Amino acid sequence: MANGVPADSSPSDSSYSLSNITEFNFPVLVSVPHSGREYPPELLDNLNVPASHLLRLEDRYVDLLAASAIASGFPAIIARKPRAWVDLNRSRMEIDPDMVVGMDSAQTPHISKKVRGGLGIVPRRLHRVGNLWRKKWLLKDITDRIETDHEPYHEMVTHLLDQMRSVHGCALLLDLHSMPSVFDEKKRRVGFVIGDRFGRSCESRYVELAAGHFRMYGHQVQTNHPYSGGYILERHGRPTRNIHAFQLEVDRALYLDREMREPVAAAQSIAELIQSCCLMLAEQISGRELLEAAE
Repeated sequence: MANGVPADSSPSDSSYSLSNITEFNFPVLVSVPHSGREYPPELLDNLNVPASHLLRLEDRYVDLLAASAIASGFPAIIARKPRAWVDLNRSRMEIDPDMVVGMDSAQTPHISKKVRGGLGIVPRRLHRVGNLWRKKWLLKDITDRIETDHEPYHEMVTHLLDQMRSVHGCALLLDLHSMPSVFDEKKRRVGFVIGDRFGRSCESRYVELAAGHFRMYGHQVQTNHPYSGGYILERHGRPTRNIHAFQLEVDRALYLDREMREPVAAAQSIAELIQSCCLMLAEQISGRELLEAAE
């Protein structure tokens, strides 16, 4: 233990892994909530579709894109279990009543558009695939996942950001995701989308710096379109407390093969590009560049 934080080697029964959290050398935390590939047997036993369809819910191998930043000493938290088990980017209130035994919509009066579409805290269905589960889940099944996997992840993110802020006076959460290919109005492929909930979760200058970084290396970048960020940013981005958070979506075509199944050699260069972005942001946040300029 260091500063009340577990050592880097997370317990084998933990639903996430941690890196570089014994010393906070940087004020940037990398979060990877959707790349988990440890599928619990009870999930697979209840599948109504071939297991391969669940890969569409994964941010496939996006944890590899955090590897260079982790090797440089950046703190990171990476989910082990898949989004099909529990979606860490949804509120605990976003339970889909259509997939729970004995539950009806009257018990969840404020159902979001995503939940209605089948993508609640536990996904129910996929477009062009249909319902994922043979049988409805018990409410206890869902609440157990929330208490065992969802809340501990968020509590740890909160703890780490608070620790980083206590050391550096500030902290930034880079929430790493991947996306299917999207194109801008000029039909150019967008390599990266940065979301900050339209300025609510992060000071705009950090988003602008990150966007400029990726553009400098020849990539098209959009902000908040088509992805502005979800519950993770809503819960953890607190600019007024000098805790900032933005979501970084990476085009899967940049680092996966044509079938979007396995990483290709280019994944290393994308990982290094994200690492250099983290280094640049850390310098900006800590004010090192200002200090060096003053000297």
